[in-house]
Amino acid sequence: MSLLDLAIVIVNYNTRDLLRDCLASVYDSRGDFRFQVCVVDNHSSDGSAGMVRAEFPQARVIESPVNGGFAYANNLGLRAFGFTEVEGGDTGANPSPENPTSTAELPRYVLLLNPDTILPPSALAGMLAFMDAHPEAGASGPRLVRPDGSLDLACRRSFPTPEVAFYRLVGLSKLFPHSRRFGRYNLTYLDPGEVAEVDSVVGACMMIRREAIQQVGLLDETFWMYGEDLDWAYRMKRAGWKVFYNPEITVLHYKEAASRGDRVIRPKTRYEFYRAMYIFYRKHYAATTPFWLGWLIVGGIVLRGGMVVLKEVLKGGGKPLVRGEVH
Repeated sequence: MSLLDLAIVIVNYNTRDLLRDCLASVYDSRGDFRFQVCVVDNHSSDGSAGMVRAEFPQARVIESPVNGGFAYANNLGLRAFGFTEVEGGDTGANPSPENPTSTAELPRYVLLLNPDTILPPSALAGMLAFMDAHPEAGASGPRLVRPDGSLDLACRRSFPTPEVAFYRLVGLSKLFPHSRRFGRYNLTYLDPGEVAEVDSVVGACMMIRREAIQQVGLLDETFWMYGEDLDWAYRMKRAGWKVFYNPEITVLHYKEAASRGDRVIRPKTRYEFYRAMYIFYRKHYAATTPFWLGWLIVGGIVLRGGMVVLKEVLKGGGKPLVRGEVH
């Protein structure tokens, strides 16, 4: 029998006050289940780790000696719960003499959660019930809303295939959001109030089944910020798992609260967004994409990304960031 129903991994970087509110909402959760929280602090300078130890002593804290990125920090948390690397270069939990953690000792589910989220008291119980009712689901995510009540479009996604990426890069997805062809990037043609099988949900609030992690491994640390959740979902779906958007649960997501109006850190976030798009394309689509189309896609990423980053740089400078601040 599993020791835990749910392991929650929260990656933090200089978001102490947001983290405090997030943890308060987590520990206000109601339901008959067992959970544990691991906060991975990505080398913050604002006393976040000390705050957690003082105010939430029931939470586990891992202080990273470096700001290694979103995937890196989440993997630290996953390993703390018993999911470890296995022979062959992949990652996951696979009982062996070198990896003594048995399946029964691993949590049934893992929740990746951003510190800029607020959970209603019934959210965790509802998400667990949804996953229990859908054994084919490798991962699921709730409806995320912004403080103004609008839908966070990133909470349900299609994979950025060459076609979908092209529509995004040339602006057709924004011009025709209700088109089933052009609106696939953020699935803007779907009813946001209906449960749907999707390609991916966002790592800001993503629940993953233990067996899916065991099968596909941990997050790919090649991605610094953005894209690692898409890559994880891609690997799960390729392994036969399904991914669901579940709007029956609604979670508040401040999103970019730590950087809104800060012209110093925004260039880094924009650069990482387009870098992640390039990494995902090279990893999953380049080998099967015609040469001429590949050049169009890569050229579009470089041109569009370069213009966006340059625009931000002209507004201010740039400094390192991790997605614990911005998603």
